[in-house]
This record gives sequence, C-alpha cells and structure tokens, in this order.
Amino acid sequence: MVTVEYVENFEDIDKIADKLLTEYDKENEVEYNFKKFSFVAKENGKIVGYLTGFSYYAEVTINNLVVKKECRGRGIGKKLIDHVVRCFSGRGFNNINLVTNAFQAPGFYKNCGFELEFVRENKSNPKLTKYFFVKYL
Repeated sequence: MVTVEYVENFEDIDKIADKLLTEYDKENEVEYNFKKFSFVAKENGKIVGYLTGFSYYAEVTINNLVVKKECRGRGIGKKLIDHVVRCFSGRGFNNINLVTNAFQAPGFYKNCGFELEFVRENKSNPKLTKYFFVKYL
C-alpha cells in the first residue's frame, strides 16, 4: 500500500528529486541542469535589492525580486532584470519566466520588456490575481 505524508525538510527531498530527474532526463536525451542563482544590488555597501531564481532545461525563472521601499523608482529593479538577461543570453536559454500578483508589479515587468502570457484570476481576492510573464532571449 502506498502512503503519502508531509515532509518538512525540503532540502533532503530536493536532493532525491534532482537525482531522479537527472536519470529520467538522460533516458530522454535532455539535460535538466538545474541551478539556483541570486543577485544583489548594493548602494554604499548596503543591500538595496535582490533577485533570486533558477535555470533548468532551456528556461530561466525569476522567483523573487525585491527592492527596499525607500529605493524604489530609481531603476534598481530594472538593473537586476537587465543583469539576468545579460547573464543568460547566448547560453542556450530560450526564455525568462516570472509570475507576479496584481498587488505587486505587473506594469513594471511589462516596462522591462516581458510579455503577458496569461492571467489567473483570484475571484475571492483580486489582489492575488496572478500574472504570468515571459521574455524571449
């Protein structure tokens, strides 16, 4: 009998998953090549923003982008996005993906050259409506 249980230690399961995915991908002659990345923006030696994400197969995903409130509107977020584009362009990646909520920054990502692929409406809380963006490299 198969059982399912909640596991708190994601890192241990993640190691097992990476091994299984790598084996499966080899069988299908593709490379998983999962890598996490993070970039920080600093001003006067202090972190004013950061961007995290991961790359796998032929795609890059931006997971988080945060700029300190008092530093917003000064192009820091755009610099972080541009850095990701420069780092992954010409290296076999097809596109950069990201998801943002309505209360966050859908307009910002459009201004950074991302295309809106689709919207998943949250009927109970419109602030949590999700916007799915892509930028082709």
